[in-house]
Amino acid sequence: MATFIHLTSRVVPLFVDNIDTDQIIPARFLKVTDKNGLGEQLFCDWRYNSDGSPKPEFVLNQPQHRGASVLLAGDNFGCGSSREHAPWALTAFGFRAVISTTIADIFRSNSMKNGLLPVILTKEDYRQLKEEIQKSPNAEVTVNLEQQKIIFPSGKQALFPIDPFSKFCLLNGVDELEYLRRFTKEVEQYEANNAK
Repeated sequence: MATFIHLTSRVVPLFVDNIDTDQIIPARFLKVTDKNGLGEQLFCDWRYNSDGSPKPEFVLNQPQHRGASVLLAGDNFGCGSSREHAPWALTAFGFRAVISTTIADIFRSNSMKNGLLPVILTKEDYRQLKEEIQKSPNAEVTVNLEQQKIIFPSGKQALFPIDPFSKFCLLNGVDELEYLRRFTKEVEQYEANNAK
């Protein structure tokens, strides 16, 4: 997993509330066991016409948003089923952070295990960031995980919560298994000392 320390990026605005995991990555794409190709299927039913051609009005298909790695979503992002493929698809597309006022618990947990930082802002901070992005669509935000803050285009700073263990894993680019492997010598020593 890639480390996440801080990131400066343009923002993709997707101001839709209650985006569930089936909208993020439809169920028909859940047969895969790795991330390869999932970025192409991200928001598939919103992004493509029935003949497979891109819908030019959908935000991910607009040239000005190419390369942006922060998604500014509506309230209650990632609700619905617990599929890990949802953060897989977002990271495969290039997103490193999702900002909302609420993010579903299971989606949030799956995201942090896969290098995607879920950022929860207060409604007032979210409203201000939304207004700034609407006024200046090419503006950048900085997400600083070490200090748990976002720097808006205006320079305003807003703090966001994250649990210490997830923060450690993201800062160090390790998942839960890699974290446990860091203690291999201690475990082996314990087993050797307590062998019957």
